[in-house]
Amino acid sequence: MTTTQLPLFPLNTVLYPGLVLPLNVFEERYRALMGDLRDIPDEDDRAFGVIAIREGHEVAPTALGLPDGDPPPAAPGAGFATDPRDSFHEVGCVADASTIRERPDGSGFEVVATGTTRFRLLSVTVGERYLTGEVELLEEEDGEGAAPLAEGVLRAFREYQRRLAGAMERTLTSDQELPDEPSVVSYLVAAATLLSTADKQKLLQAPDTATRLARELKLLRRETGLIAKLPSVPGADFTQRPTYLN
Repeated sequence: MTTTQLPLFPLNTVLYPGLVLPLNVFEERYRALMGDLRDIPDEDDRAFGVIAIREGHEVAPTALGLPDGDPPPAAPGAGFATDPRDSFHEVGCVADASTIRERPDGSGFEVVATGTTRFRLLSVTVGERYLTGEVELLEEEDGEGAAPLAEGVLRAFREYQRRLAGAMERTLTSDQELPDEPSVVSYLVAAATLLSTADKQKLLQAPDTATRLARELKLLRRETGLIAKLPSVPGADFTQRPTYLN
């Protein structure tokens, strides 16, 4: 088993390989992490590990409201268990920060990162400034029947999109060009479907592409059936991907 060390960026969301993750970084421990990554030469990978939080908080409790003004910086492990690994899910995704832009006022960073490879979190170290993890990188295996499952998932996903657009009283302007590579399909659909973090995490942790696609097929049929029973979906456009605040 080959392992490596990665700085960790815990989030209340799941990142998949090939998907883009915008970040608005303002908390001191994550600003320190991004500052170190920014110092890496452009030609090298600026890799860090995105791991979904099982229990805990992305942003540590602060002392806002105290008379002396700004709260003290959060400790690297603040908001998580004594052993932070207990607060995180087992499988995460390596992210490569292609853009790290410091705000003019120095209050934080605007970051654009892309998921690259899944990893299994083996241990967590609470450093002086931020968390690091020993991780095992996970290879993507197709599994049995991945190609036909991908075709079925794409059909189910298009029906899901149509149902969702109708429930939101929106019109899909055109059919989106969708890939046919099974692993790419599995991650794109996982990211684009409105699911709980727990469901998204189960998809990330699937042992192979075929298993992930089979799970997605069941989830898409479930979600499409639920949407069909609703007269409308209130609120904002759920298909818009947010910028995650930390």
